[in-house]
Amino acid sequence: MPLMLLGGIGGFVVALITMFKVSWSPITAPLYAALEGLFLGGLSATMDAMYPGIVIQAVALTFGTLFGMLFLYKTGIIKVTQKFRSGLLAATGGIFFVYLLSWILGMFGIGIPMIHEGGLIGIGFSLFVVVIAALNLVLDFDFIHKSSGMGAPKYMEWYGAFGLMVTLVWLYIEFLRLLSKLNRD
Repeated sequence: MPLMLLGGIGGFVVALITMFKVSWSPITAPLYAALEGLFLGGLSATMDAMYPGIVIQAVALTFGTLFGMLFLYKTGIIKVTQKFRSGLLAATGGIFFVYLLSWILGMFGIGIPMIHEGGLIGIGFSLFVVVIAALNLVLDFDFIHKSSGMGAPKYMEWYGAFGLMVTLVWLYIEFLRLLSKLNRD
């Protein structure tokens, strides 16, 4: 548990540093990966103890989604337009604020009803969040593709990898949430 907390809090701090000091990403991106490894290792062990087999399912779904979205992007089935980017960023921001509100209210013993439960609304909410997280992969692919085509500085490769890693971590956690809701009695 202490290593999981170190990974979660440390990963969050390093992510903030990386977002504000992009040129530091060759150092901060691998550090973020190590810290998130601690966090995800603890989270995965906890979830697998509660729901045996859930971790392998979440990993398979995460990588399947990654490769599926890469295929859709590379074949041009999904194109990143300004409307796509704006809509996706708005949806991602909305999810962020719902989770932030949920966290703040949780400190006072208040929960947002239904979205964290295993009923239809909770499962529907989790499915929505998984779709938004998956579509964020397309934004990551587009960022990496455009950055490499414009001859961006070398540290931008690390920043692109960092962004992709953040999205994959989010997607994996969302798959764990969805699968745990589906496995509740």
